[in-house]
Amino acid sequence: MPLEALIVSHGQPSDPDVGEAEIAALAAAVAQHLPDARVDGVTLAAPGRIEALSADRPGALIYPMFMADGWFTQVQLPKRLADGVGPRLVSFGLDCTLPMLAAHWVRQVCADRGFDPKDTDLIIAGHGSGKSRRVSEATNAFAARVAGEVKPRSVRCGFVEEDPSLTDALTGLGEKSICLPFFAAKRGHVLDDLPEAVAASGFTGVVLDPIGLHPDVPKMIADALRWRATTPNVAQCVF
Repeated sequence: MPLEALIVSHGQPSDPDVGEAEIAALAAAVAQHLPDARVDGVTLAAPGRIEALSADRPGALIYPMFMADGWFTQVQLPKRLADGVGPRLVSFGLDCTLPMLAAHWVRQVCADRGFDPKDTDLIIAGHGSGKSRRVSEATNAFAARVAGEVKPRSVRCGFVEEDPSLTDALTGLGEKSICLPFFAAKRGHVLDDLPEAVAASGFTGVVLDPIGLHPDVPKMIADALRWRATTPNVAQCVF
């Protein structure tokens, strides 16, 4: 039976079509690594779309394109999926292979810039939350895993919605610094709050694209879907 999967993201409630186009493009890129599979993308922001699409995909694997497991993945997503759809994989931000991908990227940036990793400061920019610790805990765990691989001089996390703030985390660092946004897409906070924090802090280091936009992410997701389809009774690797 061909593999079927739905990649689900939060989307953009103020303009659902933007998020729908982004997740459709990601699903198409993932499908390139899964011959004969049917992979679709959908957002929670598009009224009625996830209900209709999941009803047409009984037994489809669900891949949450979220940075942590919280209210959206644990409450909202299951409530809106049609009966019989699943299983649901761990959220993108918690996949144990993601820190390795990020570490490889940071090391490559260091090599390209002539930085020695042990003389480089790493900053992970995250969302945070005033209501739940899950988001910042996932960000901090990701940062620790990446730092364990890269061995930078220092590693910091800064958040949009809790302390330490992005501005605080970016302050006082030199040019040999790399800021990696722990976000799935390049909009909202990445386009507004992060540039504002960079300007306010006087940060002169390197600001990377969000980890969700790394070119190896579609293959990483495809590997996770293939693994889940072939080993349904084995728990997925999380960090």
